[in-house]
Amino acid sequence: MTKHTPLHDVHVRLGASFTDFGGWDMPLKYGSELAEHRAVREAAGIFDLSHMGEVRVTGADAGALLDYALVAKYSSMAAGKAKYGVLVDAAGGLVDDLITYRIADDEFLVVPNASNTPAVVEALEARAEEFRTEIVPDAAAEVADESADTALIAVQGPESQAILEAAGGGGGSLDELGYYAWQPLTLDGVEIMLARTGYTGEDGFELYLPNASAEAIWELLFSAAEKVDGEVLPCGLAARDSLRLEAGMPLYGNELSLEHSPLDAGLSRMVELNVKNKEHLFAREALEGLLTQQPARVLAGLTSQGRRAARQGATVLLDGEQIGEITSGQPSPTLGHPIALAYLDREHTEPGTAVSVDIRGKSYDFTVTELPFYRRKK
Repeated sequence: MTKHTPLHDVHVRLGASFTDFGGWDMPLKYGSELAEHRAVREAAGIFDLSHMGEVRVTGADAGALLDYALVAKYSSMAAGKAKYGVLVDAAGGLVDDLITYRIADDEFLVVPNASNTPAVVEALEARAEEFRTEIVPDAAAEVADESADTALIAVQGPESQAILEAAGGGGGSLDELGYYAWQPLTLDGVEIMLARTGYTGEDGFELYLPNASAEAIWELLFSAAEKVDGEVLPCGLAARDSLRLEAGMPLYGNELSLEHSPLDAGLSRMVELNVKNKEHLFAREALEGLLTQQPARVLAGLTSQGRRAARQGATVLLDGEQIGEITSGQPSPTLGHPIALAYLDREHTEPGTAVSVDIRGKSYDFTVTELPFYRRKK
């Protein structure tokens, strides 16, 4: 059965076009996906991300459990901070990429991608049981899936802080909220967890709140948006995809999968095998083996000065020989030319390397380039 977010009726009233995304009926766009993309780059866009998961990990040993389960150092995080990381399987393949917030000394919130939430919950619960029985007997660490009760709204773009302040939030304190950090916020009597995170390459915020308050806060944000410069639009998954691609951010199911390790995807920095007190680490042997090898193919960026965009699955060639495959690609609305992410043979990933892409039987010129394709103005 297709699932709906608590804002589904709002999207219907706004005339959204819907698409299935990991079993959720999600807005693809409301009008022009290009206009939505440009709104985020020039002013702000507001997204319903309530399909994302929220998994709370609590207990005196919660940080140590996450050290073990997420193969990096979470126990040393300060409360109020966030960390981007990975969940791998026993072979080192990527189960998901996710963000973890430290709420308190004994409390964390893990946010997996929507379609991966069941797999993440299952893995965390299994690893918690292993941790309590085999590593730290009777450890105090519990895992609770709160996804069904939690809404998530994102405000992204250069005017995002002004929108929140116009809505009654911050009182000047948003200036002190750094990137990958969070703070409590009350808007219109609703208690919100406000994080300075996002998936667009712009400054922005993500608001975690109860389902029952989602519609009221959505309307409040759009009322506040009338007080800022520029056009602020509701944005769907199409704009979210083009924005994240310009920012060089990977998407699970495209760039990330169980068939790829963190090293393949350029995420080796998320695996911290050399920190103290990490004798016990999930999939440690597999990860150590991967870290001693150079992956045959790695993720790279491609650009073209032509007009034809390369799409997922297209073959990348050099001197007529296949050297890789496109994972994501489309025309960049901001840059005005095609961009793509691709897994390429490692020896051909030097920026400036000229390659070709087979698009429906015809060859088109592309160039390997550094990521990200787009960086926001500070």
